[in-house]
Amino acid sequence: MSGFYVAAAVVTLRHWLRMRDRRLLPLLSLFTMMAAAHSFEWWHRWHYAFEIAAIVSGLTLLPLTDRRRGDAAASRS
Repeated sequence: MSGFYVAAAVVTLRHWLRMRDRRLLPLLSLFTMMAAAHSFEWWHRWHYAFEIAAIVSGLTLLPLTDRRRGDAAASRS
């Protein structure tokens, strides 16, 4: 399972290197933290620490992808 997260992180990193869009960084962090979490057994304490870090990365990603903020900026100009 962690192989899929590593592959997604590599694809996201390639997109970030090409586009330099800072909204991709929390997504990259999310995939990396999930890959790290799945590399440990479910009972290991680092598993939970990496899962919490992935949740925080996902919550950080939410305001960056808010459509209302982009629509408000477009209507002002």
